[in-house]
Amino acid sequence: MKRIRKGGRSATRLITSLAIVLGLGLSTAACTSDGGGTDGGSGSGEPQSGGDVTVLLDAGFAGGWATGLDPATSNTTGANLPQNSAIFGGLFTLEADADGSNARIEPNQAESYEWSEDGLTLTVTLRDGITFTDGTDMNAEAVVWNWIRLLNSGSTGAPRLQLDTTGEAPDLSDEFMDSLWAALPEDVDEATVMGHLAAIQATGDLTVQMKLLAVDGSLVNGFPASALNLIASPSAYAEAGGEEFSLMPVGAGPFIITSNSMSDRLELERNPDYFKDGLPYLDAINFQAVGGDQVAYQTLLAGQGDIIEGLSAVTLIQEAEGNPDVAVYPGVPTSPYVVQLNTRVPPFDDIKAREAIYYATDFSAINEGLFKGDGEMSQSFTASGGLFWNPEVEGYREYDLDKAKALVDEMGGLTVTLGTTDIVTARSVNTALQTQWKEAGIDVEITAQPLGDVINDFLGGQWQAMLQTAGAWDPSVGIGVGVRFGSTSPFSGAPLPAEEGGTTELDDLLAAAVSTIDPDERKMYYDEIAKFISDEAYAPFGMAFTPAQVVRQGVHGPGLDEPIPALAVNEGVLYDRVWVESD
Repeated sequence: MKRIRKGGRSATRLITSLAIVLGLGLSTAACTSDGGGTDGGSGSGEPQSGGDVTVLLDAGFAGGWATGLDPATSNTTGANLPQNSAIFGGLFTLEADADGSNARIEPNQAESYEWSEDGLTLTVTLRDGITFTDGTDMNAEAVVWNWIRLLNSGSTGAPRLQLDTTGEAPDLSDEFMDSLWAALPEDVDEATVMGHLAAIQATGDLTVQMKLLAVDGSLVNGFPASALNLIASPSAYAEAGGEEFSLMPVGAGPFIITSNSMSDRLELERNPDYFKDGLPYLDAINFQAVGGDQVAYQTLLAGQGDIIEGLSAVTLIQEAEGNPDVAVYPGVPTSPYVVQLNTRVPPFDDIKAREAIYYATDFSAINEGLFKGDGEMSQSFTASGGLFWNPEVEGYREYDLDKAKALVDEMGGLTVTLGTTDIVTARSVNTALQTQWKEAGIDVEITAQPLGDVINDFLGGQWQAMLQTAGAWDPSVGIGVGVRFGSTSPFSGAPLPAEEGGTTELDDLLAAAVSTIDPDERKMYYDEIAKFISDEAYAPFGMAFTPAQVVRQGVHGPGLDEPIPALAVNEGVLYDRVWVESD
């Protein structure tokens, strides 16, 4: 058995993350893309059809789908990218060269997209002939139905779009409107829905237009991490009803659900009518939730699993690298750890308290102690695998225990509750932070909760400090900088604007960063954002790790042995092209 290790960096999985809120950015004029995903396989040798795999997912993150898999109502869409990739496929995919470089968005179920000259209208054209697995057509009307539901169903994963709702909604058939109203919450605001229908329209059987109030340069980059990318069958929803549909949604992806035990096990079989000839390679795929890295690794070694998406424990990764029965594939780092400080409540409404945390935090020591120095240190919300990386921020406050102690003394003491998601790596980092901060005289209570409870803490607004990850391939999408620091994000602790409905200086910079598709201009704004966050001491950043994909020998596919930068936390595996070597 061989040992495989690419990229030169051992990886640990990022700790945690919330449901992905699409931090949509901007794009500008006249950008057209055409094409489709690569139909070829990956890894050594020619791809082979047949076989099945079981994917092991951490129950504290991707292995939890307690709010179901209906894209419009799930609160964990971003965490459930593996399941979504298998069920829905997606309008667009993030692809990369075999070594993980040259990452780019490519149309998948979409055939192409095009921006208007003023950059305010996005036109998406679907591929002809795609059908949902219930046999109905995946057309422009279905896309409109899905997007309107997504925007009006109350999911925390709903994108934040600046839609131009000032026009008139078109005349739509009674059948369509009846189907839409029946799929929306009873208390939905009808005027808001009609405004959305004015902004999102089917302009042909296969073309959909989205009208925006402002240029959004990262909009398309964000699709693969967003529920906007996931198109479900309206007919299947009408037949099943909301509750059943959230358990057994119907898409047009490479696989069809045959069994779903919520947040436990999901079983799927090959879609025989998948729109890509010869794909998927696998006959079946199963997703199994497991209780942490150790259980996942032992389950893999016991032959009860084939793929671990995002192994985080360094000791296990190192053990796996020495095990000839498995292959370890580090990914491309995009998202650093960050300690978010809630400036809206004490003690972190005082910049001195925030500065004390910066000076008391030694992420380099944690990187050496817990991650064997493999993490890539960052002072901002991106890492080297992402767009607009900024490795050093001018004026960034680094570890200085004496300064931390002096600030704590000046404040007469500092007591902090530091939370995170209940994942072993996150707990380990928090314990290390607790030790470091105590050395500075800071009393620290640490908590670790399931993802849903962490989300509730954010929504409640009374949290003090949260260890999270930030950033994605594009910093304005996924768990991007806007999600962590925009004043209107439910997952932000940055200050609110002085007046209700207003914006902060940081909000304005975030908006400017997506107001153009000029990469140099976008980089300039993201550098300004990184410095602003640093100057105001909103959140110290730390190590950026890539999750390790650990597979049994003979399993291949994009996002496994061919790395793809993480859209959010873990790499996105393109399951229609995963294949296994036959014995």
